[in-house]
Amino acid sequence: MNIAQSVLTRKKHVLDEQSQRDMELLIMVSRRMSLMLGDLLDVVRLQDKRIQVRMSAVNIQSVAAGVLDMLRFLTEGTKVKLRMDIKEDLPRVYADEERLVQIIINLVHNALKYTQEGSVELAAELVNGQVWIRVTDTGVGMDEAMQKRAFKRYEQGASGVGGIGLGLSICKDLVELHGGELFVQSQLGKGSMFSFKLSVFDERVEDALPRPMIHMKKEAETLASVGAQLSAAADAMAAARYDLTEVDPPAAKSEGSAERIRVLAVDDDPVNLKVLVHILSADMYHIEMAFSAQEALEKLHLEQWDLVIADVMMPGMSGYELTRLIRERFTLYELPIILLTARSEPEDIYAGFVAGANDYVTKPVDALELRYRAGSLSSLKQAVNERLSMEAAYLQAQIQPHFLFNALNSILALSEIDADKMRNLAEAFTSYLRISFDFLTAGKLVPLSRELELVENYLFIEQQRFGERLKVEWEVQADVNKEMPIPPLTIQPLVENAVRHGLLSQRKGGTLTIRIEKEADTVVFYVSDTGSGMDEEQLSRLLSPAGRENRGIGLLNTHSRLTRLYGRGLNIESKVGEGTVVGFGVNRPI
Repeated sequence: MNIAQSVLTRKKHVLDEQSQRDMELLIMVSRRMSLMLGDLLDVVRLQDKRIQVRMSAVNIQSVAAGVLDMLRFLTEGTKVKLRMDIKEDLPRVYADEERLVQIIINLVHNALKYTQEGSVELAAELVNGQVWIRVTDTGVGMDEAMQKRAFKRYEQGASGVGGIGLGLSICKDLVELHGGELFVQSQLGKGSMFSFKLSVFDERVEDALPRPMIHMKKEAETLASVGAQLSAAADAMAAARYDLTEVDPPAAKSEGSAERIRVLAVDDDPVNLKVLVHILSADMYHIEMAFSAQEALEKLHLEQWDLVIADVMMPGMSGYELTRLIRERFTLYELPIILLTARSEPEDIYAGFVAGANDYVTKPVDALELRYRAGSLSSLKQAVNERLSMEAAYLQAQIQPHFLFNALNSILALSEIDADKMRNLAEAFTSYLRISFDFLTAGKLVPLSRELELVENYLFIEQQRFGERLKVEWEVQADVNKEMPIPPLTIQPLVENAVRHGLLSQRKGGTLTIRIEKEADTVVFYVSDTGSGMDEEQLSRLLSPAGRENRGIGLLNTHSRLTRLYGRGLNIESKVGEGTVVGFGVNRPI
């Protein structure tokens, strides 16, 4: 299967359309056979009683949200809707999380296979002290004879949709391992409902239950050296077992660095979060916790982060959906994401990578593995940050030779015509150079007033050179705080780009407008020109990393730095012959 996928990827450009379809069919069949093999192995293990359940407190909302997100791609292009009906206050159940996920995946997947139109609903409710879980569909349904055979091994429905008929049998056996029974109600042509019940978790015995999140291999000579590091986690998980081979993961920050890597850990289970904190409790990391995906999104909006570690199964919004939303704002290298899950099946991993995750770690988490993976992705993020900083420094140091030469020529020319104008121009040029060089040693942020002073000096010089061809209008809202911090060289590159490539590319020139205003909790900056404008193709290339060596780095670097700091970059609108508007927002200081 992997070889076929590799061949298709590498040779797709030389294969004809029919050959591509044949290769895709081969991959699909291979994947299906792999899943069938997994079912067969489970059947053998169940027959030999080699599958044991590891019971713990499980949040049904988290499991359900994760499963539906993972299987939602199966409804794309169909007339079937996936639904969930589970109240937020539903109590936790006593179950093996990994096996419960397997049961629900099989039931929902089975329902989707036999439903061509309508809906598949996953519901759970508390009835007489028990939690009933139901999967209902509006599919083909079954007659009474088929219902009696539904849970037998190798039994398939009459519609011939594929598989070898083991899914429901495995579900039945796994439900029985939990002390329950799997029921089916169905009507031919109207759909089916599969249901089972689980015991409500007794909160009073929680501390006595093992929480097998961490598993490490113990070696006598190293246990003492890591005892202190793991002691706090051991207190929180008294029944868990810690084994560790002492190897230092790659350092993502040099020792003594003033900045630490900011990690956002997301999980609805406080104990799991505490364990993650202790695994990554090193000087290089600053870790904050979010107890839901929604809280994580709020923190991502307010602060800058270097790495997100999120559990897949969370109530309300799963880790998959959280990852997809993060990817709407950040690329893979701008904000790496590690997903954690109790399952290691291929479909789980595929779903994580399709959603936009950088890496995937299964539970029980090996502490060293997580530390290495976090260190590796943190190093990637650090490298990206350093590249952006180097580019920004290059921008700060880069004064175009022709601009320098023309400005000096203008000063010399004015010395014979108008001494006052010459002095004003010389002062503006001196101030421009001083601020530009000051920005070389500036930190991440500078006062808005300094950026505006740089822009004013640049525009004064260019207006002296080009006269009426360059008109400038300022529209700055009166109550905007001029001392608010902004990244250096954010407005200046936009202004210079508008002047050089927008206005002065026309013989008649045009008008440049700089507008600054407050909108809710954001200060918004707009740089607009009445220049030549751009078509859709030019706009699409403007902020694309591809071809940057032939296009310069000014706008792209500004866009990347703004995205890294605020989660949103430049917004550009343009029409050929009418001009261009470039805008961005900066969070107002609290």
